[in-house]
Amino acid sequence: MSEKTKNNLSITDELELLRKQFSEAADKARAKSMEAYMKDQFKFFGLPKPVRSQIAKPWMKNLSGLSWREQKQISSWFWKQEEREFLYVAMEILFRNKKQWTEESIEHFEKLILTKSWWDTVDFIAASLVGHYFIKFPSSRNKVIKRWTMHENMWLNRAAIIFQLKYKSDTDTSLLKQAIIPHLESKEFFHQKAIGWSLRQYAYTDPAWVKLFVKQHNLKPLSVREAIKHLK
Repeated sequence: MSEKTKNNLSITDELELLRKQFSEAADKARAKSMEAYMKDQFKFFGLPKPVRSQIAKPWMKNLSGLSWREQKQISSWFWKQEEREFLYVAMEILFRNKKQWTEESIEHFEKLILTKSWWDTVDFIAASLVGHYFIKFPSSRNKVIKRWTMHENMWLNRAAIIFQLKYKSDTDTSLLKQAIIPHLESKEFFHQKAIGWSLRQYAYTDPAWVKLFVKQHNLKPLSVREAIKHLK
């Protein structure tokens, strides 16, 4: 990555500078707590979001207006790092530069969903990145979501269920149903939670539709509780 940023530093230099700043602010005690919360699957610097954002904000100004090729390179670099905070910054950079996304961006988003997968990255990618992508490039939406729905990977299933979380009245209820129904009998927590979450969110827009859907389908108890949480 030889491109120059606004400070005339190479992007590689910028990334290493951020690592240095994160390392200096690291909190070992908090890191252990964060790692435990994530089932000890990932390493952390121990930076809460306000601290991480404060460090990254001036730095990220140098990484705005990036081409899609640059975004892909940078986010791929971040995704290879051991500490989880780097993944959060990568997702923020991608969203910040959404105007430069191309039709092929969805392939990269899918790769990120499938790599180092857990709810903290998958949910942001699905609702913020994938959700916005299909507003920008709607032609491939049904095909991609159908494939994700039927995929053997539960995280792609979850992304298919929740990518419309922010759509409100623009939610395609037919597509939502298609994403949910194949997983109604799933015993997987992340399937059941996603189903309930997607329905609960849409209930703010159309509570009658959600009530009818819950009545007509045999949802798992967790999905039902989540779906009707604010409808009681």
